[in-house]
Amino acid sequence: MDFITLCGAPAGRIGQGTWELGVRPERAAQERDALRAGIEAGMTLLDTAEMYGEGAAEELLGQAIRGFDRERLYLVSKVYPHNAGRQNIFQCCEDSLRRMGTDYLDLYLLHWRGTIPLAETVECMEELKARGRIRAWGVSNLDRSWMEDLFRTDGGDRCLTDQVLYHLGSRGVEYDLLPWLQQHQLPLMAYCPLAQGGSLRQELLGSPAVQQIARTRQASPCQVLLAFLLAQSGVVPIPRSSSARHTLDNAAALDLRLTAEELGILDKAFPAPDHPTPLDVV
Repeated sequence: MDFITLCGAPAGRIGQGTWELGVRPERAAQERDALRAGIEAGMTLLDTAEMYGEGAAEELLGQAIRGFDRERLYLVSKVYPHNAGRQNIFQCCEDSLRRMGTDYLDLYLLHWRGTIPLAETVECMEELKARGRIRAWGVSNLDRSWMEDLFRTDGGDRCLTDQVLYHLGSRGVEYDLLPWLQQHQLPLMAYCPLAQGGSLRQELLGSPAVQQIARTRQASPCQVLLAFLLAQSGVVPIPRSSSARHTLDNAAALDLRLTAEELGILDKAFPAPDHPTPLDVV
């Protein structure tokens, strides 16, 4: 369930998000440096969207990747639901490519489900593949029932991933969506894996359970949160960072393998729900 680059190399188990990046000009250089540091550390899966800063994050990402071997990068962007039909999607994809300074996307996602029929979006995604503008497509913020709807749509089983909010304090996907994706050999892209977009962030980072493991393993609390997700089969977290130091801290989570006992401590502190729950979104 790896994301594979054009040259056949896996994109890595941790990617980089760009939500809220690119919107403050005075921080642009620092944010570019953070993305570049991540790429150099092997975090070559880079996620953005036309919605983020209305294209500003795509432009920032395009600046950050200049000078890197394009075939070694795995670039992901997302299209607004109201643009995910035949009338707008082709121009929106071209606009994203222009802002990022590339001639293809490795993965193009439907940002969330809207009113345009899934069948129309699937047809357009397949046409973008045929045109060579994208290599694959997927979805974001779709729960299990919507994924089942997608797979009942002609060509819907060509979907490559579902990107959803998932972190230690938001584990609803573990009840039904994650097992379904694992059954279909589809990776789950976990956005806001450090709870960047929610009020739980400080509760998670300051949790006695997280702090205990961090101290014992000489790791940061953020690394513990990422290591929890990396312990789940087929999950690829895409943390956002605006500083190179934090980015490299995130990358080092790959070296932290939590034990069954440590996972049990986290599970007791932040148990997964035992019933279906709506997807959390930001």
